Amino acid sequence: MFRLLSDFYNRSVLGHPRLTLLTLLLVFLAAVYFVKDFKLDASADSLLLESDKDLRTFREVNERYGNRDFLFITFTPRADLFSDSSLKQIESMRDEFAGLGGVDSVLSLVDVPLVKIVGGKLSEVAKNYRTLKDPNVDRAAARHELVTSPVFQKLVISADGQTTALVIYLKPNKKYIDLQKHKTSLLVKKDSDGLTEAEQRELEQVQQQYDLVKTGNDVRTHELIRNIRGVIKKYKPYGVIHMGGVPMVADDMITFIKNDLVTFGIGVLLFLISMLTVIFRRVRWVVLPLLSCTFACVLMIGLLGYTGWRVTVISSNFISLMLIITMSMNVHLIVRYRQLIRDFPDMSQRELVFETAKKMALPCLYTALTTMIGFGSLVVSGIKPVIDFGWMMTLGLAVTFLTSFLLFPAVLVCMNKTTSAKLEREDVPFTSALANITEKHGNKVFVVSILLGVISVFGMTRLIVENSFINYFSKDTEIYQGLKLIDDKLGGTTPLDIIIKFDPVEEYGEPEEEDDEFSSLFGDLAGDPTDAWFTSYKIDRIKKVHDYLDSLPAVGKVLSLASVLRLAEDLNEGEEFDAFELAIIYKRIPAEMRESMIDPYISIANNEARVNARIIDSLPDLRRNELLKEIRKGLLKMGLKQKDFQITGLLVLYNNMLQSLFRSQILTLGVVMLGIALTLLALFRSVSLAVIGIIPNILAAGIILGLMGLAGIPLDIMTITIAAITIGIAVDNSIHYIYRFREELPRQHWPGRLLHRVDHYRRFFHPGAVQFHPDHLFRPANGPGYVYRLAGGVDIVTTVDPVVETVLDGSRGFAIIFPVFHGFQKDT
Repeated sequence: MFRLLSDFYNRSVLGHPRLTLLTLLLVFLAAVYFVKDFKLDASADSLLLESDKDLRTFREVNERYGNRDFLFITFTPRADLFSDSSLKQIESMRDEFAGLGGVDSVLSLVDVPLVKIVGGKLSEVAKNYRTLKDPNVDRAAARHELVTSPVFQKLVISADGQTTALVIYLKPNKKYIDLQKHKTSLLVKKDSDGLTEAEQRELEQVQQQYDLVKTGNDVRTHELIRNIRGVIKKYKPYGVIHMGGVPMVADDMITFIKNDLVTFGIGVLLFLISMLTVIFRRVRWVVLPLLSCTFACVLMIGLLGYTGWRVTVISSNFISLMLIITMSMNVHLIVRYRQLIRDFPDMSQRELVFETAKKMALPCLYTALTTMIGFGSLVVSGIKPVIDFGWMMTLGLAVTFLTSFLLFPAVLVCMNKTTSAKLEREDVPFTSALANITEKHGNKVFVVSILLGVISVFGMTRLIVENSFINYFSKDTEIYQGLKLIDDKLGGTTPLDIIIKFDPVEEYGEPEEEDDEFSSLFGDLAGDPTDAWFTSYKIDRIKKVHDYLDSLPAVGKVLSLASVLRLAEDLNEGEEFDAFELAIIYKRIPAEMRESMIDPYISIANNEARVNARIIDSLPDLRRNELLKEIRKGLLKMGLKQKDFQITGLLVLYNNMLQSLFRSQILTLGVVMLGIALTLLALFRSVSLAVIGIIPNILAAGIILGLMGLAGIPLDIMTITIAAITIGIAVDNSIHYIYRFREELPRQHWPGRLLHRVDHYRRFFHPGAVQFHPDHLFRPANGPGYVYRLAGGVDIVTTVDPVVETVLDGSRGFAIIFPVFHGFQKDT
């Protein structure tokens, strides 16, 4: 089969190189056309699995309580926060933000109700509350009320009264939300019961519509954020202003990814050009690999654009890795070509290229397959961006292999053959030093390797799966500065929700049977469900959960119905309200205030309440999983049963992802090692060689993970790919080394000499190094022979048997037998 394929390759690709290049040019132009459709995605959707149960719960809660996307604008004025100039600037900013397209409403310091400074009964205050916009407001009293308010402190004003926040609520895109819900429901059904053909077509249509609407939504959000930054720029002279919020982070991350693609791509390209120039010192060996790299990367980007496959913050690394892997494969081809032209200078250019491709096809194919296994194993991680990265690199390696064995040989066969006299010597001091160490201190190498393995295992036991989202960004970025300020002064960044579910049976006992005659006379006494919902049992439970969360060091701002009630109780001279009074307050409070201060925290229809907390993400000792376990344990201790509460929010989703990393990393390594072992076994048909090939890869991955554990580098969404990348690249070298070692061993019969230069011992045998001595003829026992004195004092003795040549190494005192080399000058 291999011979048939090689003959076909020789006839079609190398036999018609210009036609091959024309075909590749057309493919390249098509890829360039679809580059315009290449898109990036940094939204929450790109970080999660649509079928995730916690994600569905998170979206259901957001929909039930009317959560909207919002942006924070923090403002620390140069003047006093409550001065006329500062309040005027806040009001002016609020008006400009509110006038931007895509903004639903803006909550600012000048809008929040001031209730304590009004005085009087709650019913009077609810109708006659004041704000900082009103004239003759006692600002000292207003400052005290706001910085001590259970609702607004750390929401719109810091505890020190020096920093305020404007909360910009974005207009919800109903079509986008509906398509997201529809898509999620179909994906859930697909995972649980499977889809019919009609439902599968419906899912594909919904996915297409969702992608289109999401693209438009992302464009509008980007434009809104750009306009907000334009407003902020005008007010920079008046104080320190930062922007925060999930939409802004997602939008900025896309900008970062674009910059990284360019920066890393150019950096890797310059590095590769430098290395190729230093190693080969010939223009063609620099240009040809760069041509292959450019073709492979553009083709891959075009494929992603054509398929609509969005690149995330993780998978954006594919370009740099493709450049490196493509370059590596091309270097292997160059080295083999140079060796062949030195050993067989009489071969034609096409024969040399064909022999190069034929000899390198299998090792390169197997290295590509094993590297595909390395990256493909990432699909078991269960994390969407990591899965996407695995599949993208698997596809990219296929593109790299095809490019290296189509474009590179087709171009090379059209070029003139280099002469062996111009070839550089390939002796590399570094690798020679490694060979000496291995040969002379083999046992010590084994001991050191075992020691490194033990240390690596110890280091891996110290791996942690925690990392603050804020630490992904440089301290001089607006994202970092904004998130840090919100963490430090405005109650934390990462939201967490506790949904308290109330059981009517537990609260009221078993319902008694109603008297139908009584009901017919007096009607249903239940009436408005609001009248019966507010009970001391519910309020007491909400307050306990609220206070418990507020007592935790990692928790910043806590908001719930208890926040509003305590504000009202403060006006009621500290006395708590009974159930009847609470129902009356709920009904009589102004609708605008009820919608913003009460409805986000209770759901009468679902008989549940919501306690919202924000976590201080930048705490250095924050352990999210332990925190969630502690919260769950604390809720159970206060008398709630497991069915009585539900923990959700972005903190839960992020923690789920982090906690799955270690498990998925173990699965990834297991899948990789098994796949590589089977591949090596198929390639070498030797269990011993497969084991020899797999051990360095296990050690390399173990050392990387162990060093991460010892250095305190967390295993997170960015670093989970390290082991797969390490193995994927390391196995290439293992395969090429073993493949060439096995090929050359029958010629050398001395592993020590092979170890020094598996490929480079031939440097002694090119014609320029041969000095023919006609007076050094001697006749071995089986016939006459010719002696060649080589550079370095080594003699070649050619016997009458054209199959065998003997190297007489005087310094070692014994001979080495290997097959005849062609191209020597011989005495005719």
